Order: sequence, then structure tokens, then C-alpha cells
Amino acid sequence: MNIKDRKILYKGFYKLSQLTVQDGSEEYQRIRFEPGEAVAALVLDTKRQRYLLVRQFRVGAEADVLEIPAGMLDKEGESPEEALRREIKEELGYKVDHLELIIQIYPSPGANAERITIYYAEVSEKIALGGGEAGEGEKLNVEEFSWDELLREPIQDAKTLIAVQWAQLRKPKE
Repeated sequence: MNIKDRKILYKGFYKLSQLTVQDGSEEYQRIRFEPGEAVAALVLDTKRQRYLLVRQFRVGAEADVLEIPAGMLDKEGESPEEALRREIKEELGYKVDHLELIIQIYPSPGANAERITIYYAEVSEKIALGGGEAGEGEKLNVEEFSWDELLREPIQDAKTLIAVQWAQLRKPKE
């Protein structure tokens, strides 16, 4: 299969494209949602041994969702690590001490082009208020969890579930 043609149907906060896909002699029209590239991290405050997550309203779920801090890679020339450090400062108010790559994923590749790079981050020094960027329409609440509390939380967000399961696999058995 290969992409024969691509037309932009909508370009706003996100982009929507129509692709003509050729499979041998057959051609298909497919709509592709293109939100961009994102970064996210499971964040541990190493001084207090607390995991820091955010709860915010998400349009797709039409509800508040608990998730690891995340954001778009949307500043020209910014690396994923730089974007993540910026997002952690904006959302949580912390300076990042350590970053470790977990994985890059396509959460729903059937018609969605979003790619998310997920990290594990350690922080220890609060340097800003946090709570999100007002100019970006972010209204989020920071929530803190011990490891045991985090494991009891019902997690519905895929990137958060992946990050928590990654940490769970790395935890030494007690």
C-alpha cells in the first residue's frame, strides 16, 4: 500500500487530511486526524516520593481525566526533551532533574497520526506555580500519589497506563 494523494481538509488547532491510498489496482479514500507530536512523563518527586499527575477536562472523554503531564511539541526547533521540561514546569511547577525515555507510541494509528514520546522524569525542586498555561486554556489540578495510591487509581488514559505499567515492571519485589 502507498499514499497516492493527500489533501488538507481542515487546518486549525488540529489538521484533518484526506489520503488516497493505493493497494495494487484498488484505491481508497481515508481521513487522517493529525494532532501533531506530543511528549508526556510519569513524574516522581524524589524528595517526597510522590508521583505527580494532572486532572483536567478532556473533550474526547467529555470528562475530567487523570493523566501524566503532557504537551505538544509545537515550538520551532524544540527537542522532545526541551518540550517536556517546559511542560513539566508549566503544569507542575518543577525543574526536571532526570529524564529517561520509556517509548514512542501511536495511540490509535488506524486514522490518527499522533505520536507520543513517553518518559520517566525525576524532580525535586519546585520553581514555579504550575497549574498550566492560562493563555493555552489549560485548567488543571495537580494530584500527588504514593506508589500504592497510584496503583489503586482507575486509569483511563492510555499513555498514563503505559507509563505506570513500565514503572511497575521496574519496581523491585518487596
